[in-house]
Amino acid sequence: MGKKTIIPFGPQHPVLPEPVHIDLVVEDETVVEAIPSIGFIHRGLEKLVEKRDYTQMVYVIERICGICSFGHGWGAASAIEGAMNVKVPERAEYLRTILHELSRLHSHLLWLGLLADAFGFESLFMHCWRIRETILDILEKTTGGRVIFSICKVGGLRKDIDNETLREISETLEGIKAELKDITTVFIEDDSVKNRLCGVGVLSKEDAIELCAVGPVARGSGVGQDMRMTDNHGVYKDLDFEPVVEEAGDCYARCKVRIGEVFQSIELIKKAVDKIPDGPVDVPVKGNVEGEYMVRLEQPRGEAYYYAKGAGTKFLQRMRVRTPTNMNIPALVKILQGCDLADVPMMVLTIDPCISCTER
Repeated sequence: MGKKTIIPFGPQHPVLPEPVHIDLVVEDETVVEAIPSIGFIHRGLEKLVEKRDYTQMVYVIERICGICSFGHGWGAASAIEGAMNVKVPERAEYLRTILHELSRLHSHLLWLGLLADAFGFESLFMHCWRIRETILDILEKTTGGRVIFSICKVGGLRKDIDNETLREISETLEGIKAELKDITTVFIEDDSVKNRLCGVGVLSKEDAIELCAVGPVARGSGVGQDMRMTDNHGVYKDLDFEPVVEEAGDCYARCKVRIGEVFQSIELIKKAVDKIPDGPVDVPVKGNVEGEYMVRLEQPRGEAYYYAKGAGTKFLQRMRVRTPTNMNIPALVKILQGCDLADVPMMVLTIDPCISCTER
């Protein structure tokens, strides 16, 4: 029997895009226990409800994370709108849905590039990020920002996106599908990629349910849960789709789920553009927040939870955000137990942790 050694993994590591810190208890080359540590970049954003009014808090919450920024702004605005009983115009709901799916494309393409970089496929990494630039250009043209958009507000959106621009977006996305298919085929069919991902980091369906995994992590283990299927999440109920689910539960399955969602997001955007009604994109919002409300959104990484509580003033009493990585860290700890030390970076990446989201 080998001697047990504790190896600190992260927060700085050449493979990891996020400052994850895990103490790996290793016996020979096998990880027998993984102990995560969090709290390195805690910023106290939720505490700012004492100093920023409810309109400003939307922009504060949006800055929890750059990759998920639009979804955070939407979730915060929706929770406050629910507490204030504000009805958002239908066109605004369609535009929010379109922008949210563009953010999902942005997030998944970024992740695919990072995965390619992690197993040394540099040209594949460059191609993923090259196509991601097309999505960022669309976001910059429609919102004015490439990472932080600040277009979502309580009552709707700060600006409209005209129908001609929406049709151009739809045509652009249709135009990049062929390139996306060529690139994603490498992830699915290349033997060198399969050797790094297939059978590695298996999370069973039972464990995914017991550990409350969310997003592509859960769907890669056969759990068909997607908050976009609920009735109060944008206009997804009118777009007719089913969640992308894989059964194997390994790193390869989680990769395939995200690839499937890239193409699904393009189709959802095209459907929303075809169905979007004319009308205003915001309503006047006056008064103070009284009462409480909770919203659940499907962020690119999985289910996110937003809670707002007010007591009759312009300052919220509480704004609580629970992000997908909070829920997926237990699943990460589970799959790391018993793995080879060399496979740790792949497993961490396929969970797609966002430490900026986790440590608010």
